[in-house]
Amino acid sequence: MFDWEDLRHFTVFAQEKSLSAAARRLKVDHATVARRIAALEGALQLKLVERRPRAYFLTPDGERIGALGQRMEMESLAVQRTASAGQSGISGEVAVSAPPAMTAALIAPRLPELRGKYPDLHIRLDADTRNVSLVRREADIAIRLSRPVDEELVVRKIAKVTFSLYAARTRDPADRACIAYDISMDDTPQQLWLLAQVGAAPIVLRSNDLAVQAAAVAAGVGIAVLPDFMGGSDQRLTRLPHTGPALEREVWIAVHSDLRHAPRIQAVMAFLAACFERQ
Repeated sequence: MFDWEDLRHFTVFAQEKSLSAAARRLKVDHATVARRIAALEGALQLKLVERRPRAYFLTPDGERIGALGQRMEMESLAVQRTASAGQSGISGEVAVSAPPAMTAALIAPRLPELRGKYPDLHIRLDADTRNVSLVRREADIAIRLSRPVDEELVVRKIAKVTFSLYAARTRDPADRACIAYDISMDDTPQQLWLLAQVGAAPIVLRSNDLAVQAAAVAAGVGIAVLPDFMGGSDQRLTRLPHTGPALEREVWIAVHSDLRHAPRIQAVMAFLAACFERQ
């Protein structure tokens, strides 16, 4: 018999096609992934990877075993979700993934309300911009600025977030320098709207962290597009006029369909929706 953990590590490698990427996902070092793959090969007496100086490549047998391993992984996750959904009390851990600015400004400050109502409920709050997999249980609930499209998810729009141009109150009105996201986010609505508003104004700072952008705006570095729940409450900043339509983004909440009726999941989803209604 092979070790199930060896197969799990190999399956992740087969999906990621990289030792380092698999190691990041599994939260281990790449040497551990390599050792697990070698152990699985030994147990199965089958060559699963071609070892090259800089990378591993799947053999045809490796492709087949990886596909079977993925099917087993999905069934294992379904078992976990079924067991989790069957728990009747409002207790245990619920993992929530949400964009960092929303996590810090809208959710975290209101957690005492949730704790006071459900003292046996524990929240893991991940401030994350990436689209975590609810199917793989990287989180139980996700808050996103675009509608998740996975067919296994139940999604609902819970709010709209408005954005405006902000500058430091002490800024020289003639200074049109601006602060933008990095080029990996050039296609986002926020970046496109900013560039449409500022035209040929120089970009003097790029950052994907809104807290960094807001701090730089307050220090007088330049103009940035910030969500109004963030910029509007900062006394160091002033909202600037814009041309054309205002920028709005829809806020969506998503959960796997297997978990949607679990009492603790429903309790946390109701809490999160209330956080956004208040903003």
